[in-house]
Amino acid sequence: MLISLAEYAQMHGKEVSGIRRKCINGGFKTAQKIGRNWVIDSEEPLVDQRVTSGKYRNWRKEKKE
Repeated sequence: MLISLAEYAQMHGKEVSGIRRKCINGGFKTAQKIGRNWVIDSEEPLVDQRVTSGKYRNWRKEKKE
């Protein structure tokens, strides 16, 4: 079922602007723009793509050596 971005953001506890930005950048598979409004499938998972492993920690210090 397609829902608005405002409803999707409220379901996941996020800001609408961040969800909209992710839609524009192609971060969702089911997001589509109908007229001037974005809609998304209510079952679409919200995946965080940030690196949390610490892999890039202190990369500037390692590069100088």
